[in-house]
Amino acid sequence: MDTAEVIVSLLVVVIIIVSLLSNVLVLICFLYSPEIRKQVPALFTLNLTFCNLLLTVSNMPLTLVGLVNKGHPGGQGFCQIVGFLDTFLTTNSMLSMAALSIDRWIAVVFPLSYHSKMRHRDAALVLGYTWVHSVCFSTVAACLSWVGYHQLYASCTLCNARASGSRTQFVVFTVVFHALTFLLSLIVLCVTYLKVLKVARFHCKRIDVITMQTLVLLVDIHPSVRQRCLEEQKRRRQRATKKISTFIGSFVLCFAPYVITRIVELFPVVPINSHWGVASKCLAYSKAACDPFVYCLLRHQYRKTCSDIINRILKRSSLNASGRRRRENGRNHIVQTAEGTLPRGTATEELPARST
Repeated sequence: MDTAEVIVSLLVVVIIIVSLLSNVLVLICFLYSPEIRKQVPALFTLNLTFCNLLLTVSNMPLTLVGLVNKGHPGGQGFCQIVGFLDTFLTTNSMLSMAALSIDRWIAVVFPLSYHSKMRHRDAALVLGYTWVHSVCFSTVAACLSWVGYHQLYASCTLCNARASGSRTQFVVFTVVFHALTFLLSLIVLCVTYLKVLKVARFHCKRIDVITMQTLVLLVDIHPSVRQRCLEEQKRRRQRATKKISTFIGSFVLCFAPYVITRIVELFPVVPINSHWGVASKCLAYSKAACDPFVYCLLRHQYRKTCSDIINRILKRSSLNASGRRRRENGRNHIVQTAEGTLPRGTATEELPARST
């Protein structure tokens, strides 16, 4: 293995560890907090988390094996199953992110009618579509033997393993597949989140007007307080922009290089470096490690849940430790009493009561 392959292999290991830990933490928060479970977006985040976990434990390790061994990580049938999962899970993840953006758009643009427009039943229907969409493309690719080990990406994924006569069909399938998954999800993300940003800026302007009017009326206000109000105005305007940029930017940064490489690969006259192919695949994998932070763990509700879990664990461990100390002190008192070494004036009431 050369230096680039070693670096990429270490990157895959880091992605696997971070993705596994962060997605498991999201599941723990979901199971621990009833407030999170009763929210409609939790269905989308749960589906996204399961897809990321399955991708982490099924596809990423085999890509690592393919990098190390520089060859097929298993039998042909096994690789086809893994390639089916890769297509299904990646598609499902993209559509789940689009569903989350639609949910946020309805919540911000139609706040008064959100609970009637987006119920658990509606969320289940949206998830049903994502599953049907993902299963259809994955099944077609598997039935036509268009999944297998791809040397360029060192993984079991979409590839044309059949004769050259099916090349045109594979090209059409690949273009349609990425257009109805990546491109469709990207359009939904951009349209919905830009509308959310527009509404957020409108509300920020209204708040800024009220704040400036208040500052004008309060002529005796301290300059430092006035400066803090102006700084809060600026942070308020930037907060929504940063969040929207994170949602769209992480999607484009992680998936776009891989999708573009898959499209360019359809034209044999364009050479593609093998290191770049594996690197683009790693970028796509890194989305599974980013999603828990982008959509869950950086939110206040999940941070509070994590804090409650940690405090509960620490409190329980401290109670167990104090209980052990009390039992040890009780045994020491009993031994000292039996040997006649207990100091005078020690009240017998201080000894722990022995259970009968």
